[in-house]
Amino acid sequence: MSNHPAETPPWTPSSWRTRPSSQPVGYANETDVLAAETHLRTLPPLVTSWEIERLKNEIAEAQAGKRFVLQGGDCAETLADCTAERIANKLKILLQMSLVLVHGGKKPVTRIGRFAGQYAKPRSSLTETRAGVTLPSYFGDLVNRAEFSPEARRPDPWLMVRGYTHAALTLNFIRSLIDGGFADLHHPEYWDLTFFGKSGLAPHLKTEYERMTRNLADGLRFMEALGESAVDDLTRVEFFTSHEGLNLHYEAAQTRTVPRRAGWYNLSTHLPWVGERTRSVDGAHIEYFRGIQNPVGVKLGPKVQPEAAVELAAMLNPGNEPGKMVFIARMGAENAAASLPPLIEAVQRSGKRVLWVCDPMHGNGSTTTAGIKTRNFNAILSELETSYDVHQRAGVPLGGVHFELTGDDVTECVGGAAGISEADLTVNYASPCDPRLNYQQALEMAFLLGRRMGG
Repeated sequence: MSNHPAETPPWTPSSWRTRPSSQPVGYANETDVLAAETHLRTLPPLVTSWEIERLKNEIAEAQAGKRFVLQGGDCAETLADCTAERIANKLKILLQMSLVLVHGGKKPVTRIGRFAGQYAKPRSSLTETRAGVTLPSYFGDLVNRAEFSPEARRPDPWLMVRGYTHAALTLNFIRSLIDGGFADLHHPEYWDLTFFGKSGLAPHLKTEYERMTRNLADGLRFMEALGESAVDDLTRVEFFTSHEGLNLHYEAAQTRTVPRRAGWYNLSTHLPWVGERTRSVDGAHIEYFRGIQNPVGVKLGPKVQPEAAVELAAMLNPGNEPGKMVFIARMGAENAAASLPPLIEAVQRSGKRVLWVCDPMHGNGSTTTAGIKTRNFNAILSELETSYDVHQRAGVPLGGVHFELTGDDVTECVGGAAGISEADLTVNYASPCDPRLNYQQALEMAFLLGRRMGG
């Protein structure tokens, strides 16, 4: 554990600036940064404190094993992807997956999208070299641009304002769709993606999903029996937002107090999380995250020590509040069986309230001989199944899953019933950073998990 002074220094939305960061943004002009931050502070919040508190209550239910969390979306949103079709497709696949998990797990599912703010990505190297030219790495559209040129890769603070604008447009469209009945559980046929019948979806998955939607009335009845709500109230389905809080200039500028509530809220998203590369207890990100009222997530890789996980929970949730703390384990298929049990045991022994979520994506990356980044469906499934078994043996609920996925028919991850091979990766590889499950793979993964939950 780190040695901290007996008395923690006072927290403010800007106290993180006194701490080191492993992922510094590197803005060149401090005057422009200050101007962009000042402008962000004048803009309306993207989410509300009562939405945040509602999500916290649902996470507390998941901690108790009464609810399951489905978190998913793009590895990194781009400003160019802020289109009606792409936003609707992401909602549809999350709705379809959640319905499968509801049937399998016989419990309510909370849907959290990696959208409306997932514009920043950490990188393993701060710079990138091509043909002898070295430039800053691409850190997402909230920081710089993907094109490999000095102008594009220069961090631009006004991209924070553009990111806010596109997040607001995304949220506005999502809320309009939901208010208009897009997510009506009585009519799941509305959720079928445009290529549902022609995308080569494995016949057994298509048949199983269609049979499940035909029997949806049974699903609504058992949800009512579980006390989720009356059937008539299920017309409205909620979505919550999440993103990695990497660019602290952006996060702090939208951190505010609200009337009739104590403390500070990050009103750019419902659930911000800290990445594997930025979770140092002495670093800038943990310093920022320890002071906000939102539920917060932390990514935990295979090298994290059990005592470090307990310390993170203590720092980020000193009052041990239910629904506040989410640990997102990203171990890798080959590490989960050995690395996960000591963490669960240490946290349980400490009495810390934590929601355990499995991220089977980030520990299972690989690169083909042609230099293309990919992930293997079987490795993703293996980590998910191993994690589920580990939690069952420990008597601690696996409370959720965290996927990088898209509603588009991309070819970025190999395997699955669709049979995507390395030779297929160039057909439609669209991700600017990490490979995502496509529609078929995501729905298949949901069915496989749902069966395990129902077993």
